[in-house]
Amino acid sequence: MMSNMRSIINLAVLALYSLSTANSFVLQPPSLHTGSSGIISTSQVSSSADDESVPDMGNVGFVLLAGGTGSRMKASMPKQYLPLRGVPVLHHSLDLFLNRLPEYCKIKGVAPPDHVVLVMDPSYQPEYQPIIDNYPEGKLSFANPGVERQGSVENGLNKLVEVSGGKVTFAAIHDSARPLVTIEEICSVIGDAQENGAAVLGVPCKATIKESEDGAFVQRTIPRARLWEVHTPQVVNIDTLLRGFKKVEEEDLEVTDDVSIVEALGEPVKLTRGEYTNLKITTPEDMDVAEAILEERKSSPVNMLA
Repeated sequence: MMSNMRSIINLAVLALYSLSTANSFVLQPPSLHTGSSGIISTSQVSSSADDESVPDMGNVGFVLLAGGTGSRMKASMPKQYLPLRGVPVLHHSLDLFLNRLPEYCKIKGVAPPDHVVLVMDPSYQPEYQPIIDNYPEGKLSFANPGVERQGSVENGLNKLVEVSGGKVTFAAIHDSARPLVTIEEICSVIGDAQENGAAVLGVPCKATIKESEDGAFVQRTIPRARLWEVHTPQVVNIDTLLRGFKKVEEEDLEVTDDVSIVEALGEPVKLTRGEYTNLKITTPEDMDVAEAILEERKSSPVNMLA
């Protein structure tokens, strides 16, 4: 019975994967084509599928967040350390940022990113020190997590500024629980950030969203035509982030993600159209979905500690 259920899940995932990697999304809100007043049109949104340009990444550094506890996974360890196709979830992002993305940049004739900061609980850092030792000094560095995500990002950002000596001017902040982001998506969101100062990967919201004040009754239905589900990486000019952190602290503002800090400053954030497959692993069912997507991609994950 469990085998049949897994087969059904895999079939459903492969159907989703085929839709999300097609040239056009069947399930996107119709209003995205209209360009109506007050609605985001496709001309205002960069598409990772259509843009084949590869930006120079010499001024970009990555902050990889791996300090979460993963309480919703109901597992014996944080989700970023659970096995996904034979290696920990975290290793998929490490391999991407340290190996596959730099090699891709080399093939395309552009500068690769030189620095990755891994925000990780100190108790796990000794286990991952051998990976740092395998790369040139400053290529991969540790930073400790904060109490909340904002603190973790700030710690990672400060470390990025330190190890790069000011060379890096853009920070690409990524959740390690998103192991399925593609190189094409990364190139698109970095290019948009370099042009606009800040950019975030996202997809049009497909679900109907209800607002409730008490959690028991519906207050209203929010029109989904203007709603986007945002992913990571979120790429922001470092000076902008530092100004944003100062404002958030001084005014005790509540921010839910990295570009919210830019929004608090009243500055623009570019929406970069991503893929629905860039899911965040939050529940055990998400692991099954991720397995199916990686299997369809014929992915060969690398154990960074081997």
